[in-house]
Amino acid sequence: MALALPAIAATPVTFNQQIAPIVYHNCSPCHRPGEAAPFSLLNYDDVKRHAAQIAAVTKRRYMPPWLPEPGHGDFAEERRLTAAQIQLIEDWVSQGSPLGPVARAPQPPRFRDEWQLGTPDPILRVGQPYALPADGQEIFWNFILPVPITTTRWVKAIEVRPGNPRVFHHANVIIDRSRSSRRQERVPGAGFPGMDLAVEEETFDPDGHFLSWKPGSEPVVEPDGMAWRADPGMDLVLNVHLRPNGKPETVSPMIGIYFTSQPKRKFPMLLQLEHDGIIDIPPGAKDYLISDDVKLPLDVLVLAIYPHAHYLGKLLEGYATLPDGTRKWLVRIPDWDLNWQGVYRLKEPLSLPKGTVVSMRYHYDNSVDNVRNPHSPPQEVKGGNQATDEMGHLWLQVLPVVEGDQRAVLQEALMRQRLGKYPDDFNANFNLGDALLTQGDAAGAIPYFQAAFKANPTSVVAATELGVALFSAKRLAEAQDQFQTALAIDPAYTDARFDLASVEAARGKWEAAVNEFLRVLKERPDDSKTRQHLGDAMYLWGDEFAKSDNSEQALLRYRAVLEYRPPDAGLHTKTALMLARLGRLPEAQAELEAALKIDANFQPASRMLKDVLARINK
Repeated sequence: MALALPAIAATPVTFNQQIAPIVYHNCSPCHRPGEAAPFSLLNYDDVKRHAAQIAAVTKRRYMPPWLPEPGHGDFAEERRLTAAQIQLIEDWVSQGSPLGPVARAPQPPRFRDEWQLGTPDPILRVGQPYALPADGQEIFWNFILPVPITTTRWVKAIEVRPGNPRVFHHANVIIDRSRSSRRQERVPGAGFPGMDLAVEEETFDPDGHFLSWKPGSEPVVEPDGMAWRADPGMDLVLNVHLRPNGKPETVSPMIGIYFTSQPKRKFPMLLQLEHDGIIDIPPGAKDYLISDDVKLPLDVLVLAIYPHAHYLGKLLEGYATLPDGTRKWLVRIPDWDLNWQGVYRLKEPLSLPKGTVVSMRYHYDNSVDNVRNPHSPPQEVKGGNQATDEMGHLWLQVLPVVEGDQRAVLQEALMRQRLGKYPDDFNANFNLGDALLTQGDAAGAIPYFQAAFKANPTSVVAATELGVALFSAKRLAEAQDQFQTALAIDPAYTDARFDLASVEAARGKWEAAVNEFLRVLKERPDDSKTRQHLGDAMYLWGDEFAKSDNSEQALLRYRAVLEYRPPDAGLHTKTALMLARLGRLPEAQAELEAALKIDANFQPASRMLKDVLARINK
């Protein structure tokens, strides 16, 4: 007869010894007062009260929310529980959730109630809070926040304060140096709706940073040399995802900005893979695939990854195929959930050599089996920027290995690849033109700006940039016509007026140039560049009159220049010459003495002063 073996007692699991460290690290950053989670998990009583629920949601890996699959990218903020940790939680609950020895209790985490990085340099506040209704669909809203600076500054970090985390799910921050987003506001300061936002830029300066917020996230401080530029007159656009919670709420977020004295020396750039243009998902389709591939034109380091789709996304894959055929995974998400999207920053930069092909493969489920399907029954879904449309984007933050600003090289490769998909695409043509113009190829840029303007003939920015390319290619008459076309689209677009004045000056149309520069100064009275150009135009206009022996008109122009240009011995001497021609010798003497105060060794003024004094003393 076999003897019965005694039961082996389960290893005791206590809160203080095993469970608290798991909860405090992975759960408490969101489950605490003032954050988005519905209850707090900062002590034993909190956790025991929800013990069964915690065991259930961790067992099915619903919590903590972490979408990437293990082994397909090594990310810095990973909050994925191990199988052993999940089993510890289950064992603890089955054993009655004991507290354990007090002496072994870890200290609960401490969080700052205010700004995590300390008091910001400026704090940006929305012009008008958003009134979120009690019920209805999720809202994607864009707040426009002006940046209150008067000189160019360098930004090392931003921090978003949601103001109402109960309904504020996540947010992205978009840099808008041209203030083009303001055209979408019906009421100034109120913001405007939209899920995915693109802004028009007036100069080549592509995005290089992921600026975002999600529950529990910590602000990212850029390393020295990777700060981004903030310009006077620019806006930040806060694109937020709001979720009604059953009662009316007011949303009034803030953005804190932290400056640094260290200017940008490294030039990261965001690369986008996408193929929204082919998205047309039939109702009932369980595995609809879109893909995109980009070949890298130079060596880069991948710093961060941001996959994005809407509610029908299911399996999202991003990987890189090296020139030798080796595959390196960037990210793989087997069960996409838009509610938990976010930026994934790599623990260590991933090196990808020139010639690497970066690939995106996204699968969508438009069947009744997709619990996140916004349509019941399923409907046809196409690409678009509304929540019930669909998207497929894979963004990479890359840093070129070669020193210096290589972004134009990357942009050219990206836009040529995009034009292969969408030959008439506004953004692809505009950005490729911009990249070529930045590299000094104005002639090559012109046809792409022409295509962009044809695709969107109401875009004042495209109209103006086409004019800039024509101007740079020495096609001055065409450039002048193009700037006038831009001003016909938007007479208040001051950049186009400045460019028109510049091309008129280049063509020797001094009166027209001066009048246009004066109109620009009326809009931008502190613009030193315009003041300098206006002074130069008046100076050269004066020279033209001087050559034609119209001394009175030349004198008027030279005198006007003094208001706009720094002290100039040559200008005072030319003014003296016109005065001498008109017989106004004492005034000429005063101008020459002023010239010699500026530059005592300025020989033309010295010689002329002797002559003027001799004439005065006759």
